[in-house]
Amino acid sequence: MYKPKLISCLKNYDKQTLVADIMAGIIVGIVALPLAIAFGIASGVSPEKGIITAIVAGFMISVFGGSKVQIGGPTGAFIVIIYGIIEQYGMSGLTIATLMAGVFLVLFGLLHLGTIIKYIPYPIVVGFTSGIAVTIFSTQMKDFFGLTIDKVPSDFIEKWICYFQNFDTIDLWSLGIGVLSVLIIVLLPKISKKIPGSLIAIIATTIVAIVLKQYAGVESIETIGDRFNISSELPGAEVPELSWLTIKGLVSPALTIAILGAIESLLSATVADGVIGDRHNSNNELIGQGLANLVCPLFGGIPATGAIARTMTNINNGGKTPVAGIIHAVVLLLIFLFLMPLAQYIPMACLAGVLVVVSYNMCGIPSFLGILRNPKSDVTVLLVTFFLTIIFDLTIAIEVGIIIACLLFMRRMAETSDVHLVRDIDIEAESDLSAHNDEHLVVPNNVEMYEIDGPYFFGAGNKAEELMSRFNEKPAVRIIRMRHVPFIDSTGIHNLTNIIISSKQQGIDVVLSGVNPKVHDVLEKAHFYDLIGEDHICPHIDVALEKAKELADK
Repeated sequence: MYKPKLISCLKNYDKQTLVADIMAGIIVGIVALPLAIAFGIASGVSPEKGIITAIVAGFMISVFGGSKVQIGGPTGAFIVIIYGIIEQYGMSGLTIATLMAGVFLVLFGLLHLGTIIKYIPYPIVVGFTSGIAVTIFSTQMKDFFGLTIDKVPSDFIEKWICYFQNFDTIDLWSLGIGVLSVLIIVLLPKISKKIPGSLIAIIATTIVAIVLKQYAGVESIETIGDRFNISSELPGAEVPELSWLTIKGLVSPALTIAILGAIESLLSATVADGVIGDRHNSNNELIGQGLANLVCPLFGGIPATGAIARTMTNINNGGKTPVAGIIHAVVLLLIFLFLMPLAQYIPMACLAGVLVVVSYNMCGIPSFLGILRNPKSDVTVLLVTFFLTIIFDLTIAIEVGIIIACLLFMRRMAETSDVHLVRDIDIEAESDLSAHNDEHLVVPNNVEMYEIDGPYFFGAGNKAEELMSRFNEKPAVRIIRMRHVPFIDSTGIHNLTNIIISSKQQGIDVVLSGVNPKVHDVLEKAHFYDLIGEDHICPHIDVALEKAKELADK
């Protein structure tokens, strides 16, 4: 049943909690400001759209989400895909794709897929996150170095070729602003972790840029105002024109936005749970994320999700309930209404520095290097997802990465099942109902016994067929011991049916041993009694051997 976390949190709400939420919300709002501007510009939209996204989505996710302390807004993960959608479909296409992603997220929550999304393989998450980080880093080189380039190519390789070809146009003043912003963000936490480094970097570099322009005649430092017309007016809601052709073309990127948003928001909520000792509702959180992405684009916003950095800032500054997230949205709204015109003086090189640090933190180098020491299959998934994200796009990377991960998972599952021929050897004759007896099992003359260890599905079924057709000598009876088969699927039933039919055609009787009740029910529903006879399905190996001896003697 859908029930936002805010409702349960307000039941025992008191003044002390309110004060803590207000203080945390103010700080998170200040921290979110430079990130919202930077993410908006990097995504290919105006800076005010980034702030509008943080306001609307931050409010909606806190009100309708399933986490106590989640802070929502634009994040670096969406930069690549947003930029690509705008390039191909324009702003109207991005609005429609975001609305569709919102619908998908609500459906994920209503269908209770919140827990399933958590099981997307870790190498895929690290692969596309690291790929996004490298892509974000590469998009900031023009502004960071102050390069004079009219149009930066969208392709990753072409982009870097263009950078090297135009590196002689570097502006040292812009580079200095970019380096200064990085140093402030990196070094300030060593002095005080409560002071937002990105905000101090923006204030400091903006002052430096104004002073250099006024008193030193430095005109080469590009600012937000040089590139965008800043507006502090709240936009009205606009519903885009929908066409089936556009919707059909945007299904894939919209689904990518939804999956990416779901993964990032649930990951953020899970990390927050570990810190505050609470437990979020993943399905309610997805519904909240979906509603935010349904409303946000109507006001010109871009896709949004839960943001780990801002959520941790909320926790570290005492945020207790979703009220802190609502306060953060109100703070951003006040800044937008009264201070937005001042954003025109912020140097583009400073925002590039902010995103360089964001991309480094996103990259997760220790996690990436750690997976490289794992099995080759994990390394394959990681590298394929990583390079596809960089060279092609995120949609292809996630799709191919999940397919490869599924195929490797199927192979690993197949390897867990084994089929082998049992000879006259001393073995521990376990009762298939878990009693233990030590005795010498003797396979009667003219009888073959095979044992299946593990789930009897596509892998084991094919192995069994191949193994039994390999021997030229044909016995009178085949015993198939299934004491270690926890379940059987339709492929296993199909292979077992083929084995029995093939054996009958060769005049060979088949006896099943140690079939557990769960597998027995499946075989009964598949009408195995009609095929093999109920007396040929034995609960214990001793019964199966007696039956086999009786059939062989006949």
